[in-house]
Amino acid sequence: MLDQLYREMNSMFEPSVAEQGDEGKIEVADQAPVVDIKENEDRYDLHVDLPGVDPKTVEVTADNGAPEIKGERNSELKASQGGYSRIERHFGRFYRRFSLPDQVDTDNIKATSQHGVLTVTIPKAETAKPLRIEVS
Repeated sequence: MLDQLYREMNSMFEPSVAEQGDEGKIEVADQAPVVDIKENEDRYDLHVDLPGVDPKTVEVTADNGAPEIKGERNSELKASQGGYSRIERHFGRFYRRFSLPDQVDTDNIKATSQHGVLTVTIPKAETAKPLRIEVS
């Protein structure tokens, strides 16, 4: 019981994620996964840490060129806590929304998952790619 009280007290001080989208809807989550964003010449790559999350339960959408990632990490723990003396891994809903430049090709966004890392590849639109002009 003391462990449960300790976890509940700690959860009051953990940040929750709430973000308002363009349409006024508010997404609320228990956590925001960590993300690395890399810009390449022809695309953006988002690398999202989601260890222990089934890729089939992750929802990736693009709303007005803004990618959103949401899902839930389920707890494997039972009410008896199964003999655990310390629990540090977070469980619950997660949500992230990203603002990218307008010139992205939302029709060709791809998402893959490998070893607990979700990779979202967002191609740049043709107009956003640098144009090389030959000097004569």
